[in-house]
Amino acid sequence: MRVAFQMDPIGPIDINADSTFRLAEEAQTRGADLFYYTPDQLAFDEGRITARGWPLTVRREVGNHASLGEEQTVNLADMDVVWLRQDPPFDMGYITTTHLLDMLADQTLVVNQPFWVRNYPEKLLVLTFPDLTPPTMIARDLDSLRAFRRRHGDIIVKPLYGNGGAGVFRLTPEDRNLVSLHELFAGINREPLIAQKFIPDVTNGDKRIILVDGEPVGAINRIPPAGETRSNLHVGGRAEAVGLTARDIEICQAIGPLLREKGQVFVGIDVIGDYLTEINVTSPTGIQELERFDGINVAGQIWDAIDRRLG
Repeated sequence: MRVAFQMDPIGPIDINADSTFRLAEEAQTRGADLFYYTPDQLAFDEGRITARGWPLTVRREVGNHASLGEEQTVNLADMDVVWLRQDPPFDMGYITTTHLLDMLADQTLVVNQPFWVRNYPEKLLVLTFPDLTPPTMIARDLDSLRAFRRRHGDIIVKPLYGNGGAGVFRLTPEDRNLVSLHELFAGINREPLIAQKFIPDVTNGDKRIILVDGEPVGAINRIPPAGETRSNLHVGGRAEAVGLTARDIEICQAIGPLLREKGQVFVGIDVIGDYLTEINVTSPTGIQELERFDGINVAGQIWDAIDRRLG
């Protein structure tokens, strides 16, 4: 099998946490030939979708985790699998790569399926399931955001296309910063904001559930540090083992068939208390933490699902 990874630069990654590294490691164990390139090296070249990059060998050695072969340009249609694994932000650069990779649909399996990655970004796909989510508003208009806050008092405001907990603010009823935050975000881009009713259960953790081809395989709980609303591991959240509740299973059963139908093989959803808050399809994480806690081979299950799709 020939496998290409479209990802952020491989040099700085944390090999004990990075999910893309774990996917590459498992593929290599299964005998796959790996190829690595960054999104800026993707091109449409007279009808071909090409990438300039390097043959890749990975190893679990900190500081010596990747060896690159001679740089070359490949036709991605010659690959069996192409992984779409660069991190957000979900900007026009990201969207453009999904359009280009879409052109491989009849020749190569792209994971996750780029058409639906483009049309189902994490904070928008959840809107399809209003009975599973907390009260939510997506708006750029300040008066609309003010009205939402009057209805719910304690709210979370964040960029619609952000990631890793960046730009997430909790506004309590006494907080006077909504207008200033709106001005700040409006000065950065023309995108709407997303506002959600604050869920007090976040102090008990923000659960990341991993689904493989629409089926839940396990979860980790992310506990926010003291004095912090955000539980993202990028900002100091602590991962701990956790099981799936009946509500978690209900949520997975509701969304799983759609994910499977749309080719979203590796998905990480976020659940706080009884509420689904995000469905992460662009570049989900959590494989290595779940494998350590539960002693299961999540990367292996993902590759098994890909093998089934390859027939």
